[in-house]
Amino acid sequence: MNAKKEETPMTEFLTDLKINVGSTERVASAVGGGALIAMGLRQGGLLGGLLGVLGGALTIRGVTGHCHMYGAMGVDTSEDSPNPKSSYHVGFLDQKIHVTKSVTVNKSPSEVYSFWRQLSNLPQFMSHLESVTVIDNKRSHWVAKAPFGTTVEWDAEITSDVENERLGWKSVEDSEIVNSGVVLFQPTQDRGTQVKVVLTYEPPAGKLGSLVAKLFGEEPDQQVADDLRRFKSLMETGSVMTVEGQPSGREEKTKRASA
Repeated sequence: MNAKKEETPMTEFLTDLKINVGSTERVASAVGGGALIAMGLRQGGLLGGLLGVLGGALTIRGVTGHCHMYGAMGVDTSEDSPNPKSSYHVGFLDQKIHVTKSVTVNKSPSEVYSFWRQLSNLPQFMSHLESVTVIDNKRSHWVAKAPFGTTVEWDAEITSDVENERLGWKSVEDSEIVNSGVVLFQPTQDRGTQVKVVLTYEPPAGKLGSLVAKLFGEEPDQQVADDLRRFKSLMETGSVMTVEGQPSGREEKTKRASA
């Protein structure tokens, strides 16, 4: 009678394919892996090969739902985990991103606040937004662009509202995109307004999702800076200027519609 061959700890480690990665992380892994493989093929050479290997590993992680590093560390972010994650604490790879940006606008605080408080105006200068639909005085529904032509949606609520001074918000519980922040409208000595945005954002799949966003040029820090630059242009000139200094098609259409 043949004795059963015992697996070594390393063999057990490599063959263990128990799902320990949450669905959001799996999607981000698959998308990021595919992007890295494509970049590797375009790049070629040693760097391209390394990108391809990393992309393949991420793709396998997304397809199988198993992460060997998680297994070694005893981490489980899957929906079946005995310690299910909440929407505001979504797993080992997740981290909060804090962004603080400001711009000075040559308009009074009342003018700037009034425009921003009408939340449906935000897509005019926030290029990543498809739409913001006001539900009531406090709640609104947001639709934003995501990589590969997809969109993400969430509801938000106003948490503080001081006319001409500040406007705070946060996404509601269980939102697909977890974020919160405040916009401050501070008068300057020359009758203008300093608009300061303080934002806290949890990218889908945390650090991994942040990496994928950077690959597609959608890092929150730069995004907020660009949004504020467009907001300044819109408030001061009535149109949003592109990097080349010319109004974009979408913004010109908005301007004509409001004329």
